Amino acid sequence: MKKRGIWLAVAALVCTLVSGYSAGAANNYSYYSVGSTADVTKTTSGGMVIMGGSTDVDAAFQWMITKSGGGDFVILRTTGTDAYNPYVNGLGTVNSVETLIVKNRTGANDDFIYNKIRNAEALFIAGGDQNTYVNYLKDTKVETAIAELKTRGVPIGGTSAGAMVLGEHIYDARNGSVYSDEALSDPYIRYMTFSKDFNSLWNLSDTIVDTHFGARDRMGRLVGFLARNIADGWAPGNGAKGIGVDEQTAFVVEPNGSGYVLGNGSVYFLKTSQAATTIASGTPLAISGVGVYKIGRSSTQSFNLSTWTGSGGTSYTLSAASGSLTSSKGSVY
Repeated sequence: MKKRGIWLAVAALVCTLVSGYSAGAANNYSYYSVGSTADVTKTTSGGMVIMGGSTDVDAAFQWMITKSGGGDFVILRTTGTDAYNPYVNGLGTVNSVETLIVKNRTGANDDFIYNKIRNAEALFIAGGDQNTYVNYLKDTKVETAIAELKTRGVPIGGTSAGAMVLGEHIYDARNGSVYSDEALSDPYIRYMTFSKDFNSLWNLSDTIVDTHFGARDRMGRLVGFLARNIADGWAPGNGAKGIGVDEQTAFVVEPNGSGYVLGNGSVYFLKTSQAATTIASGTPLAISGVGVYKIGRSSTQSFNLSTWTGSGGTSYTLSAASGSLTSSKGSVY
């Protein structure tokens, strides 16, 4: 009996460890890992990956792995699976790849989750639902841990919804997704909902990110986002900024703001020169002089977020009126 009691105690301890070191963890988060279970400390180099969704860009993850020094690579999700673990583990040498699926705010405030993120050498926020990311993670220990990674100079990235929560301003889609024609026809339509001040990574102040850009024709709605950010008092009339990233495409950025494209598509950098002349509920948006700088994957094309200037790309302007966009170069893309 005494021996059986000892083994039952050991079994209970093992179950506690597997569940993530906290009572009720299974209801609050899931944790998966490949590689070493021992934490390591590696010298890291800061940087950011803004990925546009759909097929992941291998080279962008390899860029992050290099900057991580081969340490612990953490994937953050609110839904999904551990599919990133074998994928990232196969792209380079890392100590481990760990997926954290945070299911609610209780999970986001769990010390196990907090410590896994703050001790990471790289963090990548997967796709999913940006409203869930904001609702579950904003003003929690997860947000604190991400801020610590920024201070330490750890590479941070995201794709799709995970990229859309990297800027100071976030299109949170809490009522469902908005289409470009809807945003231009009524910039206060119920689907135009926003949050702010969750992550706001390096050089992304007054900036909103949109993904799946060309494939889902999102230029019009990004212009609408900028106009709303100004009207809502979140950004200056001559300085609301937006980044649109195509699918299968990544913009990789150094801490000083300089960046370039990896993958198959283009990245668009928008900045307003003035506030909208007409922006009201139920009324088509009217705004002019929205500057666009477009770059693709080329050794001669780059963009600096700090100075908001590009090299080797294409520059043009957009205007919105009567529910549609016009471009100084003909095409809005």
